[in-house]
Amino acid sequence: MTNALYLTDKQGVPVIMSSPQSEEYHDIYNIGNAIQSMLDGLTKSHIRTDGLFLNADVGFDCCTLRAVLENNGIIDNICINKRNGTTNSVIIDDLLYHEQCSIERTNAWLDSYRTIVNRFDTTVRNWEAWNYIAFAVIL
Repeated sequence: MTNALYLTDKQGVPVIMSSPQSEEYHDIYNIGNAIQSMLDGLTKSHIRTDGLFLNADVGFDCCTLRAVLENNGIIDNICINKRNGTTNSVIIDDLLYHEQCSIERTNAWLDSYRTIVNRFDTTVRNWEAWNYIAFAVIL
């Protein structure tokens, strides 16, 4: 099984995908490098990232991700994960946080293509290609 991170716009249209990795790892495994690589890809495509607003669920609460986002001028809206034991005073914009449903909807759309993807994803390259085909259909 393979896993990747996706960045979408406000409507849930996929903008970029991280390099696939084994699902043996959790979502924030090597997150700094994965997000930075995605942001570099956006920069190469002449898409500015400074001033963007990123919603992520509580599972993505980590110092590494917050640091990468801050270094790239991206405003994070990530709830504090109480299991981390941090007491950071992070201000969460609840109204914008509810916009997170757009990425969840995109994940649901991508999951609807899993029957096809899982049947032909014998290599990482194939898995990635099938995801891009799903992106095109969603777009």
